[in-house]
Amino acid sequence: MLAKGSLSWIGASMMFTAVTGYFSINSSGFIKVLISGLLIIGLLLTLFLLVFFRDPERKPAGDEDDAVSPADGRVISKNDRTIGIFMNVHNVHVNRAPLSGIVMEIDYKPGGYIPASNKDSDVNERNYVKIKTDNGNIELTQIAGVLIRRIVSYISQGDLVKRGERIGMIRFGSRVDVIIPEVYTYTVSVGDKVKAGESIIARKKEKIRG
Repeated sequence: MLAKGSLSWIGASMMFTAVTGYFSINSSGFIKVLISGLLIIGLLLTLFLLVFFRDPERKPAGDEDDAVSPADGRVISKNDRTIGIFMNVHNVHVNRAPLSGIVMEIDYKPGGYIPASNKDSDVNERNYVKIKTDNGNIELTQIAGVLIRRIVSYISQGDLVKRGERIGMIRFGSRVDVIIPEVYTYTVSVGDKVKAGESIIARKKEKIRG
């Protein structure tokens, strides 16, 4: 399965590849060598886009009140109720809801070009999402990276989202920061690898104590 909004990117790359392939077959000499090089670039680009825009099905682990990761990637920061998850270019970039609830707020802001793994990337393009759950609000901030900066939202204010449901994506290198409700505690540490909509990142404190 491919992510929403990816067909235009993949279609353009496939069209470029088809055109260069046609002219490569019907040319000769130096022109043929040049166009053949462009054909190889087109093939590699198409393959890259097919891999990047993949959107596999995910089944959330644990119970309904266990918070799952909103993003694929690696935990790069952790501070009390907040963690940051960095998505490298090879990770799936579709983001998912950690818990079921109602979308209370969405606040998109354009921004700069700093790599998403950098602590100074707070000036980058970002999209803030607040979801009201049965156990308090969970807050997500999608932060775009240094490459083609584009955050795509699949949800609107007032929407009811389910745990593990797709809520948007960030293209080409990015980060998601998470703030969990006060009754939760994180079960992941810095350096851990997680999968969106599948890996448990936090549980209710009473559940862990029990």
